Amino acid sequence: MKKTFLALISILLASFTLLSQHRIDFDRITGEIKPVNGVGQPPIYSYDNTSMFHYLKEAGIPYSRLHDVGGPYGMNIYVDIPNVFRDFDADENDPASYDFAFTDILMKGLADNGVEPYYRLGVTIENAQYVKAYRIFPPKDYAKWARICEHIIMHYNEGWADGFHMGVSHWEIWNEPENGRLEYKENMMWAGTWEQYMDLYGTVAPYLKARFPHLKIGGYGSSGFYAIDGKGVKAANVSPRFEYFVDCFLEFLERARKEKWPLDFFSAHSYADPATAVRQMEYARKTLDKYGFKDTELSVNEWLPEPGMEKLNTVQQAAEIAAEMIGFQNSRVDDAEIYDAKVRDGMYAPLFDCLTFKPRKAYYTFLMFNELRKLGKAVALPKTDEGIYLCGAADGNGKAALMVSNISGKSWKMDFSFGKYKVTEVRLLDEGHLNDTIDSVPGFLGNWSVCLLLLEKGMTPTSAGL
Repeated sequence: MKKTFLALISILLASFTLLSQHRIDFDRITGEIKPVNGVGQPPIYSYDNTSMFHYLKEAGIPYSRLHDVGGPYGMNIYVDIPNVFRDFDADENDPASYDFAFTDILMKGLADNGVEPYYRLGVTIENAQYVKAYRIFPPKDYAKWARICEHIIMHYNEGWADGFHMGVSHWEIWNEPENGRLEYKENMMWAGTWEQYMDLYGTVAPYLKARFPHLKIGGYGSSGFYAIDGKGVKAANVSPRFEYFVDCFLEFLERARKEKWPLDFFSAHSYADPATAVRQMEYARKTLDKYGFKDTELSVNEWLPEPGMEKLNTVQQAAEIAAEMIGFQNSRVDDAEIYDAKVRDGMYAPLFDCLTFKPRKAYYTFLMFNELRKLGKAVALPKTDEGIYLCGAADGNGKAALMVSNISGKSWKMDFSFGKYKVTEVRLLDEGHLNDTIDSVPGFLGNWSVCLLLLEKGMTPTSAGL
């Protein structure tokens, strides 16, 4: 009787242990690993030097969004419409009216490294516009501006004007046109009314979509949804500026629905913490669906968790960036591009150091996420504690990976069950490691740490360890 009782206790304890573990079923495919590991402007410096683009290739970066390229006014040479088409009164049908020289170098450098440009049609932000604005005014002829955009697309996709056949898919009409109101002296991107921007979009998007039906035409680079609370409604006591962002979003969707504007993708921005950013984008997704834009992709093409100089090149920033990438992967976001991959000092340059020209800590989380992207398929995940972010991937042929980011504020027990999959490699990013391979799965993952497990099927079943 005593032996039977002890055996029963052992079975119950074993069952409890299995139940307490986080069980990962790598054979249960739920979707795709999405391109949420894109970047903003690439690490270009010295005008024509693309030598650092190999870092993007090595990290499997899918997109580089071309906005604010090179700094103020696009350094007067890159991407922006006034840089490519310098005299608005010139003939838009004449190749001699266009200056593609430096933008060609940028675009070719990206294409040569397997990165698809994500082209913002518009201008670079003018942060000191309160002194004087230069290029952020509405175009004086919207139809001509659309034809100029058409010829830029022709140059990069159809070989026009000694151009290329790059197959650039995303063409974004302007950026953050609602960033402030004139009475606040904060209109850093659009020195016009909101109605004028909608008129621009309503002119340009239908024209470009009719001309290039196979491409993705969208916008508008929303400044964000900071006025939205956790319940998906406007929060109390938020600033009028944040309320204005939401009002513009709703007005845009209402008019787009009424006038049947093409909207292949809607782009939005967030500089909130990872959990809040994901909630904000869920609001955007639900609202797009509500207005009938269920097939419109949701692109978060500027994001960085609560930027600050004190975070630059820290494991805190790296872990938060990893968490937000994972959060977007596990949400209904379709793609995301971090702000920014520039080579410059400052709180909006998390990936590359401008003195050493080497990657900062956050870059290594992109190397980790790329292992998931290479496998291709997302898998079902268990619920975890707040501040713990998981992303699992498999290739359907016996290889799998699990990425974990801990921003919970405390150490977290790495208690997993993988069934028929065995861990073959462990990589760690924390105060002492930069995506380094370590001997075994850590028993506990420290706060502000990221861990990547690579696994293979058909070996001895394992809970954790090599």
